[in-house]
Amino acid sequence: MIPDIGPQKMAAGRRTPDAQKQEIMQHPENSSEYKGLTVNAGVENLPSVNPYATFRRRKPTLTADEYVEGILRGDMRLLSQAVTLIESNLPSDQAIAQQVIERCLPYAGNAVRLGITGVPGAGKSTFIEALGTLLCHQGKHLAVLAIDPSSERSKGSILGDKTRMNHLSVEANAFIRPSPSAGSLGGVARKTRETIVLCEAAGFDTIIVETVGVGQSETAAHSMVDFFLLLQVTGTGDELQGIKRGIMEMADGIAINKCDGNNVERAEAARVSFKNALALFPPTESGWKPYALTCSAVEGNGIQEVWDMVEEYIRFARANGYLDHLRTQQAKYWMYETINQNLLDSFYKSDTMEQLIAQTEQRVLNNEISSFTAAYDLLKQYGNNKQ
Repeated sequence: MIPDIGPQKMAAGRRTPDAQKQEIMQHPENSSEYKGLTVNAGVENLPSVNPYATFRRRKPTLTADEYVEGILRGDMRLLSQAVTLIESNLPSDQAIAQQVIERCLPYAGNAVRLGITGVPGAGKSTFIEALGTLLCHQGKHLAVLAIDPSSERSKGSILGDKTRMNHLSVEANAFIRPSPSAGSLGGVARKTRETIVLCEAAGFDTIIVETVGVGQSETAAHSMVDFFLLLQVTGTGDELQGIKRGIMEMADGIAINKCDGNNVERAEAARVSFKNALALFPPTESGWKPYALTCSAVEGNGIQEVWDMVEEYIRFARANGYLDHLRTQQAKYWMYETINQNLLDSFYKSDTMEQLIAQTEQRVLNNEISSFTAAYDLLKQYGNNKQ
């Protein structure tokens, strides 16, 4: 039923604009009873920068001496900042980083360097957490350099390895540093090796380098560690799959992970398969005979045996002098790698060559010149500019 609206109510509903404005002015928030509540009038043309904002002062840049002093006394904050300088591409940061590295070199070289690689899903992060927790409980000082893959599209990396190692990250003797691969060979490069120097100077006696994945590009990881551990899981193939050239011939030991539950028998069968595959390889330069073990990072079974294998190899390599020979060869390898990288940077970052490269590239796209001739001409022009 529609209510009866009288003429007076209808007239009251048809208010003039002045009457409506007067009613608005009589709202409760404008009453004297509500002095604590004020309604400010709007403003036009707001400034693009908040005039009331207070800007934080930029932290003063530390000197190389201050970084070195902090690293040598075990200051993790300064160590992290020094690693950030190493990873930076700014020339000013690189200049300070190189000074820090040179001054830390005399205090480096006393740690056991362990490289760990494996197929995606092999449980590398879980294994490192189990092994690292075990080593920290034994009184060792551990640094984990986890390499996260970078996106080919966005060039970004989520750096989530430290999040997955939630138990190890709270250990007082552990330092975890995730770094983006940034498209480098095998996920590791010169910056990772320089970070190892800083970590050893800070007093860490065990360094673990976790790579992105497996492949023949893992030569870069192998060239900066003492022991290269291949982490495997069941169902990766037979002996023929195991003897394929690449990662197997670089491994100093193999650990079959996820040996738990109803997967124990398959893990043991995989261990036998890899054992047979390792027997087909020629003797290693060090004289060490790699072998395979089973373990479970989730349950913690076999982790101590894997570390015993690493220590056995270190004692063996030190006794016959191979460990010193290996590190000198690694130093030579990274000298040439640094030269190659600097030559690439000098070639592509030259203003003269940048313009010439763009012109030559267009000629190649127009089929005016072959790719090989274009490359030869660019290198010849680069050499003439350096003379």
